[in-house]
Amino acid sequence: MDKKNNNYNFNSIDLLIYIWNKKGILILISGIAFIASIIISLSITPMFKSKVVLFPAASVSISKTLLATTALSTEVRDVLSFGEEEEAERMLQILNSDFIRWKIIDKHNLMEHYDIDPESKYPFTQLYSQYTSNISAQRTQYMSIEIEVLDKDPEMAATIANDIAGLIDSTMFVMQQQRATEAFKLVEREYKKVQHEISELNDSLRQLGQLGVIDYESQSAVLNEAYANALIDNNTRALNRINNKLDLLSKYGGNYLAIKRILEKQTEYLSNLQAKYAQAKINKEQKLPQVFIVDQAYAAEKKAKPKRSIIVIVSTISAFFLGLLTLLVVDSVKKRI
Repeated sequence: MDKKNNNYNFNSIDLLIYIWNKKGILILISGIAFIASIIISLSITPMFKSKVVLFPAASVSISKTLLATTALSTEVRDVLSFGEEEEAERMLQILNSDFIRWKIIDKHNLMEHYDIDPESKYPFTQLYSQYTSNISAQRTQYMSIEIEVLDKDPEMAATIANDIAGLIDSTMFVMQQQRATEAFKLVEREYKKVQHEISELNDSLRQLGQLGVIDYESQSAVLNEAYANALIDNNTRALNRINNKLDLLSKYGGNYLAIKRILEKQTEYLSNLQAKYAQAKINKEQKLPQVFIVDQAYAAEKKAKPKRSIIVIVSTISAFFLGLLTLLVVDSVKKRI
C-alpha cells in the first residue's frame, strides 16, 4: 500500500517538475489563448433574455359550466381552474406550431432582423434555425409554461415573448371556433326545422278548430252525454244536431289525435333543442382566456450571454491542459525514436 502511495506521489511530483520545466511555453500558450478568447468574446453579439410565465386554463365546456343548473353536473372543473399536464402539453404543441411561428416572423420581420439574405441558398432553413435557437417554450415542474426569447435588442425580446403569449388565445380560439361554428349550424338547422314543423301542426289544429273539432276528448264526452239525454227526452231535432257533430268528430277526430300526439312530442323535443341551441351559441360566440399569465416579459437591463469571463477562463484552462498534453505526447514520441 505504501509503495503505491509513493509511486503516486512520485508521479505527481514528476508532473509538477515537468510543468515547471515547460512553464515558458505553457505560459505562452495560455497567454495566447487568454488574449484570443478575450477578442473572440468581445466580438460576440450580446443577447438579452425576456421570459413570460403562464399557466394553461383547464379545458372545460363554457356552455356546460356556465349553464349548469344542478350541483350534480358532470362538469367538475370550472372556468377558473388551472390546467393539468394534458393542457400543458397541448399548449406546448400550439406554441411550437407553424401558425404561431410564422405569425411572429411576419409581424416582426425576423428575416431582416436576423440579417438573413432572402436570396441565399437556404434562407428559410436559416430563419427556422435562428428562430428555434432564440425562442423556446418549455413546461416547468409546476405545470406552468415558460416562454424564453433571446435577442440582441432587449425591447424586441420582450415584445416577441409577450406577443407569443397573446397569440395562444387567438390560435386556440380559431381552432375551437371552426368546430363550434359547425356544431352550432347543425343545432340551429334542426332547431328551426322543428319550429317550422310545430308551426305547421298548430296551423292544422287551427283548421280543424274552424271545422268544429276543438278538443276531441272533451267534445266526445259532452256530445255522448247530450246524445243520451236527447234519446231519453226523445228530442229528434237535438239528436240530428248531435249526430251531425258526432259525424264531424268521427271524420276528423283521428287526424286531431294524431296531430296532437306529434305536436306534444315535437314540443318536448324543441324544449331539449333549446338548451342545446343555447349551449352551442355560447360555445360559438364566447371567448374566454386560455391562459393565466403570471409574469409578463420586460426588457432586460443586463445581457444574458455571452458570459465573457467564463469563456476566457474555460478557454485559457483548456489551452493550458491541451498544450501540456501535446508536450507530453511529443516528448514521449521523441524518447521512442
